[in-house]
Amino acid sequence: MEWEFVAEVFQWRGPAPYFFAATPAHIDDFLHAHLGELAYGWGCIPARVRIGNTEVTTSLMPKDGAYLVPLKIALRRSEGVDDGDRVRVRLRVGRAVP
Repeated sequence: MEWEFVAEVFQWRGPAPYFFAATPAHIDDFLHAHLGELAYGWGCIPARVRIGNTEVTTSLMPKDGAYLVPLKIALRRSEGVDDGDRVRVRLRVGRAVP
């Protein structure tokens, strides 16, 4: 399954800073409905994420009933993405994800 959406980038400041974008509610609904066939440990879902011309493999992380898209540093650097930016995210989950 594949979607495209716009989301705001936010930072979680833990021992190391992590950057995320939240999936919209309609995507969360689909992911919850198909969790058994998509997820592995702790409810994480393997995914391919593209912002601009950069595509990476990652895993969606569940948080408070929604899913977060981790934005790897390689993606953020190559696309100039930072905290508070609004980005267009192309998200792919399912069997087509390597």
